[in-house]
Amino acid sequence: MYDLELIGVGKTYADGTLAVSDFDLRVGRGEFVAFLGPSGCGKSTTLRMIAGFETISRGDIIIKGRNVSDVPPERRPTSMIFQNYALFPHMSVADNIGFGLDVKGLSSAEKKAKVGRIMEMLDLTALAGKKADRLSGGQRQRIALARGLVVEPHILLLDEPLGALDANLRRVIQNELKLLQKDLGITFVFVTHAQSEALGLSDRVVVMNRGRVEQIGTPQEIYGAPCTEFVARFIGSNALIEGMAGGGAEGLRLARTRFGEMRGRATPGLAENTPVLVAVAAEAMRLSAACEAAPGTNRLYGSVEDRRVVGALCRFTLRLDASQMLDVVVSTDDARAMTLTPGDAAVAECPPERVTIVARG
Repeated sequence: MYDLELIGVGKTYADGTLAVSDFDLRVGRGEFVAFLGPSGCGKSTTLRMIAGFETISRGDIIIKGRNVSDVPPERRPTSMIFQNYALFPHMSVADNIGFGLDVKGLSSAEKKAKVGRIMEMLDLTALAGKKADRLSGGQRQRIALARGLVVEPHILLLDEPLGALDANLRRVIQNELKLLQKDLGITFVFVTHAQSEALGLSDRVVVMNRGRVEQIGTPQEIYGAPCTEFVARFIGSNALIEGMAGGGAEGLRLARTRFGEMRGRATPGLAENTPVLVAVAAEAMRLSAACEAAPGTNRLYGSVEDRRVVGALCRFTLRLDASQMLDVVVSTDDARAMTLTPGDAAVAECPPERVTIVARG
């Protein structure tokens, strides 16, 4: 039995605007799933439909084998955390956390015990009597988490809960969130527009665009093997080169580009001589002086336009021609690449298994 199933779920507003189209998803027990996409893609609408705050236009939402499509939010085994945390400023930390238990009608003794346990787990005990509006962003975020978890939901829904935090605090809370989820074993469904959060925290990522699901996969699959042009352009810093599909065997296909032939893994159903995009992750390429490699498949020649060292990595920009630039990321330990400076002729090589060929348009 899945913790959550979305079967053909869709949302169309009264004015005919399509918000979400034919969303299918199955989430196993204790999974951490991220909805990722640009603003307006339908990810928060989908989360609100799971919570019951938005009605669905079609399809079914099933939680633990029970169809909850018409069940009001307060009777669903879910809890939702919003970006603004929605805390009550006049209440103490303990009262904010216990608010959901008041709604459930627990006795004061049961409520006190549950609130005490969750505050201890999230290191909030010392703040129990403080007012929520007197606390830092990180503390308020933990209170919101505690309030969501204290009611012991089957599924915790998080709508960009880290969006209001600064970068350093965001990284700290990300680590705490992942550890907490593993400790509790609760299914998390997490909405974000930040790729680093989706790829770094989740077990699976759902990439959305214009109300539709573009791809569902592990972070490694989404990053290293995009299935559509949108995912290839949206995720990471892929080099994207236009070409035409060629032949191939053993799971690898050729693509003919103006920079030579490229071989890589192709999405199913690509017919020969159809327009394609060749996608290569910036860190999948090896960089060296042009004189060190003869022309061949998966070799891209150009000149170094820029070079920037960022910690243990060096980011090169390679100009292939007047209109095509290529980002290449290498370790500063790479002696061959680190000899290159702006103006040098260089070649970028990439193994076929790190190249993805997707349909264009």
